[in-house]
Amino acid sequence: MGPGSPDMAAWQNDYLKGTGCEMYTETISPTFTGMAFSQAAETCFVKLKLLLLAIEIRPDDGSDRKISINPRGVKISPNTVGFFIAQSAEEVKRAWFFCKACHEDIKDEKQIKKCKCKALAGSKKTSLATMPIKPSALKKTVSMKDGNTNAVNGRTTIAATDGPKKEKTESRLDADSTPNDIDFKSTEMRYDSTGMFHWTQSTSIEDSILDRNQAAMTVLNGHVVVCLFADPDSPLIGLRNLVMPLRASNFHYHELKHVVIVGAVDYIRREWKTLQNLPKISVLNGSPLSRADLRAVNVNLCDMCVILSAKVPSNDDPTLADKEAILASLNIKAMTFDDTIGVLNQSSNAPDAMSPLGSPIVLHRKGSVYGSNVPMITELVNDSNVQFLDQDDDDDPDTELYLTQPFACGTAFAVSVLDSLMSTTYFNQNALTLIRSLITGGATPELELILAEGAGLRGGYSTPETLGNRDRCRVGQISLTEGPLAKYGEGAKYIDLFVAALRQYGMLCIGLYRILFRDTSTSTDASSKRYVITNPPNDFNLLPSDQVFVLMQFDPGMEYRPGWGDGKTGDRIPRSSQGGGGQKKGDAS
Repeated sequence: MGPGSPDMAAWQNDYLKGTGCEMYTETISPTFTGMAFSQAAETCFVKLKLLLLAIEIRPDDGSDRKISINPRGVKISPNTVGFFIAQSAEEVKRAWFFCKACHEDIKDEKQIKKCKCKALAGSKKTSLATMPIKPSALKKTVSMKDGNTNAVNGRTTIAATDGPKKEKTESRLDADSTPNDIDFKSTEMRYDSTGMFHWTQSTSIEDSILDRNQAAMTVLNGHVVVCLFADPDSPLIGLRNLVMPLRASNFHYHELKHVVIVGAVDYIRREWKTLQNLPKISVLNGSPLSRADLRAVNVNLCDMCVILSAKVPSNDDPTLADKEAILASLNIKAMTFDDTIGVLNQSSNAPDAMSPLGSPIVLHRKGSVYGSNVPMITELVNDSNVQFLDQDDDDDPDTELYLTQPFACGTAFAVSVLDSLMSTTYFNQNALTLIRSLITGGATPELELILAEGAGLRGGYSTPETLGNRDRCRVGQISLTEGPLAKYGEGAKYIDLFVAALRQYGMLCIGLYRILFRDTSTSTDASSKRYVITNPPNDFNLLPSDQVFVLMQFDPGMEYRPGWGDGKTGDRIPRSSQGGGGQKKGDAS
């Protein structure tokens, strides 16, 4: 049964249309030359029915090309390569064929085909050099690593090809050169040496460990709980890769969600070397199966609960490979909680309310009364075990993973998902670069080189160049329940929301997160289940309860303050209305 089948539930039809979307690259038509990216994205969506996510930017200084996602203030140059979300490669060709002179009045996007304009035909030859799949992509990546080693380390090496740039870096960072340079004693390192992630001085794991009473006394809210099953000698799974995207520098410091790891401290101690320079991490030495430990870390108030296992599965029975992760998930769903924190949210109007962690108490959402409403994602080794995660769904045990409710709702993840990513990368090498940037929050070849050397994240002094790296977009969610875009939740079309969000706030809508309507008489979690609709059609009807996935611009209106959260008045900095105002919800999800 494909999309549109009458035998499928309405949510499955909408979801399946989204799963048919894939990522493609195509050279953008000369018609778009000189347009701002936002204008080009709007034209592609409205007239061509294509979602333009990013473009390849060629710097004026001749340095390596970079992929820029939803760039702000960038104009399309000739023969620019665009990254699109579409149903087929045939659809994406419209981006190259589009000609304002010939296709301006065409209403049916399927009629946009190659025309005989001389201007278009003449530029076709020059565009062949920038076709989507480039065999030199690997070479490009290596050259980016080599060329930036000096800037990353912050000191000059003997490489002669990049001499002037390194002399500039050296003069900026050498404390003894001129009086105008950085004062090392008074300057605090806030970001890593590439400026892509928040950084802090090394913290010992002993200083980060909470016991159950300390955790219970800490007003944890809007945080991320990591439930980790591991033996002391289990293989390392790389927790840094989970936490780093939540520490991307395009978040402001007070926006960073506190991460609480619940698990065996003997195992976490082995991972700690890679986590010690990332801020706002706590460890509860306990068990993810202990309800007392889960209550102590306020799992009902978290923005996300991630369930992982580092244990090596036995070869006896593959069904048992995920038993602990599944038990932990079902255990949380079976819990009930009181609503005292939610009531506190409404009755406490103190302007300078601070939590013991030293950050402002911002209760993003009312606490879940039922554990089944706790936002949760469980990692599975065996795809077929997804059937045990949701006790009240109607999925057939033989249903493919991507068609199951837990996967569609984002509550289950399996390693096999990476197989499709590998396939995509084989056919389009640039796709991996874009996907990696979206998922990691900004991993760069320079940073990968540093991490590969084994030294871990290194702090760096802020320079205009590294601070400029903060100005990049990020994935976020906005609500149509309230706020400036709420009017589009009252029966408007998706195209209306897309255009308004792009024009007014520079936000690029990429999909919807819609409530999965169920029979509430048989399901306690009907109100919390949502599923993803990737790139809905232009005429798709919106609902007030919808949430929207967007690529939102960096908001420079909130400066970092070293004393943020120390309880002193005046620490609060108003949020700028640019980039979505107060509608930023679940940015780290």
